[in-house]
This record gives sequence, structure tokens and C-alpha cells, in this order.
Amino acid sequence: MLYALLAYHVEAEVMSWTPEEDAALMTNLLRVHTRLDQQKLLGPSARLGTTGKARTLRGPGAGMVLDGPFAETKEQLLGLYVVDCADEDAAIGVARDLRRVNPTAMYEIRPVRLYRPGVAFPLTDQAQPG
Repeated sequence: MLYALLAYHVEAEVMSWTPEEDAALMTNLLRVHTRLDQQKLLGPSARLGTTGKARTLRGPGAGMVLDGPFAETKEQLLGLYVVDCADEDAAIGVARDLRRVNPTAMYEIRPVRLYRPGVAFPLTDQAQPG
């Protein structure tokens, strides 16, 4: 089953890291990524751009584009992973692996439901026909 691991940080803290601190973190994360990739668990992952470049579309009809992510949390969503795990406990284990090398992150773990009109896709949190 697919799970999204959403990585939240205090953006100002992350932006204060020296290039060396950032590179060390990325080196440690790459070790976890490599292992997850070898285990065929790692799907798409991304380090997101700054929240200052984020836009939010909301409202009725065509909506209105507003500057910023408008997260109502102290931390901001700065990255994400999609992992293919047998169950929620395994996904939590992957998030713990990532957090061990990135302790300032807070990870939200959520099942992913892929939506493709007219196409069945078995990797959801829906019960599978037996």
C-alpha cells in the first residue's frame, strides 16, 4: 500500500543551516533513500521550494490564487516521500528511519488513494477483493 510521508520543518530554521550542515543532512538522508530504494519501498520524493514561492488556490468557481501556503501550523511542509509499505506500521518505521537522520523534521504519515478516472488501481487503503 502506498503512504505519503510529509516532512514538516520550521522553515526559518532549515534556511539558517550552513551549506555544510545541509549537505551533511542530505548525505545522511541519501543513505536512508538508497536502502529504501534497494528494498523497493521508495517512490517519488521531493524537497519542496520555499513557502514564499507557494501559492494557494481556494474559493468557489475558478477560485482565487493567493500568495503563500497558508499552513496553520508552526512548521511548514518542505518535502514529501511516497513509500510502498505492507501496512501502516511499516510506513511509520520508514518515517522513523528518516527522522533518525533528520531529527528536526515532523513526519505526517497518510495513506495515498490514487484517482485515475476509469482505471482501477490496487494500491489504495480500500479493501482488496480476495
